[in-house]
Amino acid sequence: MSDCNSLASCMNKEWYAVYTVVRHEKTVNSSLAEKYIETFLPLREEVNSWKDRRKRVQLPLFPGYLFVNLLLQDRLSVLNTRGVVRILGINGNPVPVPVEQIDAIKRVLESKLKYDPYPYFIQGREVVITNGPLQGMRGRILERRGSYRLILSIDIIQRSVVVEVDIKLVGLA
Repeated sequence: MSDCNSLASCMNKEWYAVYTVVRHEKTVNSSLAEKYIETFLPLREEVNSWKDRRKRVQLPLFPGYLFVNLLLQDRLSVLNTRGVVRILGINGNPVPVPVEQIDAIKRVLESKLKYDPYPYFIQGREVVITNGPLQGMRGRILERRGSYRLILSIDIIQRSVVVEVDIKLVGLA
């Protein structure tokens, strides 16, 4: 992996979606971290129940996927990592994930608001959050039984996250 010897070389780093062997996301994430590759593996906490016990577990928000921030020429280091299937793209060429989509998911996780995975969603009105912990964030709004949910999507993996929001904090984009 190349170092950021100059500011210009760091500026070319982009986020890419990595498809992993299912249920190997955490292992791949650790292996990439050992190679000093910046990763983002969004997790959610769930309570699993068995006959004799209950346990809180951290599960990937997007099963089978994690994200890496790297220079395109460093992709072989990722592809040669055990458990990595491929870097998502078109016709074999990796396609970067817009940084706004990565930042939106990070902010939802940091906000401590309740969030859940959601089927890929591209309908609905596009809105912007005008106040609160998600201020400035853009997404699509969905109304269900009097409550409003903001849907944020990662287009390249066709997955979304839903978070409940107060309608008073929503403005049209």
